[in-house]
Amino acid sequence: MQLDGGRESDNVVDARGAGGGGGKLIGGGIGTIAILLIGWFLGVDPSLLLDVAQQASAPQQQQSAQVHPAGEDLRFEKLVLARTEDVWSQAFQQMGRTYRAPRLEVFHNPIPSGCGMAQSVVGPFYCPRDQTIYLDKDFLDQLMARFGVRGEFAKAYVIAHEVGHHVQHQLGLLNDNAAPTQGAQGTSVRTELQADCLAGVWATRSDKQRKLLDPGDIESGIAAASAVGDDRLQRSAGRQITPDAFTHGTAAQRVHWFRRGVETGDPRACDTFHANPL
Repeated sequence: MQLDGGRESDNVVDARGAGGGGGKLIGGGIGTIAILLIGWFLGVDPSLLLDVAQQASAPQQQQSAQVHPAGEDLRFEKLVLARTEDVWSQAFQQMGRTYRAPRLEVFHNPIPSGCGMAQSVVGPFYCPRDQTIYLDKDFLDQLMARFGVRGEFAKAYVIAHEVGHHVQHQLGLLNDNAAPTQGAQGTSVRTELQADCLAGVWATRSDKQRKLLDPGDIESGIAAASAVGDDRLQRSAGRQITPDAFTHGTAAQRVHWFRRGVETGDPRACDTFHANPL
């Protein structure tokens, strides 16, 4: 990725010194409820993330005692978020609308969000109630390592996917008061696949605005999209593939819609809600 020389977003907040929780990934009670409430915004099925979290709990507990100096290692997130702001501000202007950028809050210990407690176990997620993306960098690194995903663009794709949910919210495509329906054709899957497509749109438009992509970057994003497909996660967790439990789409679907966004660069091509088949 070519990010050097670009501006850094002012909308990234370092909250790694806040919160607490003794390094526990799941505090039970309200923590588990929060996972269920916000799970459909994630790039990963929360129930399967519990399996990942249990395997990673020992290292995570050790990491919870670490002190992160303010502003350390956040330049990448600031650069990527700035690129999303540039792309979506221009796209909204072309639609005759005004884009209001989200915040990106980097946390380590559990912290409150508008959608409940943000905890490492849930991975990156977008909360429409406070229009904030929550990101635990350490957990994201562990998740990427477990599924063998490499490259900076894979992490940029995750951020762009969550920004995609913010774009959906800005356009009125998220019904915050309605429970998402699961299953292979449910609203949860369609919402997530659309965010994948919007991440692809961002990549192409950002590359055209100011050179972004290096050889292999799109392949890195494809690998990340494939790694968090419902079928692959279920198989990895030793479970039977159950389409009725899908919340984010199969690996093939996630790759398809990400590619569609990359190839078209057009948000209008991301209408997953009327697509048949997905």
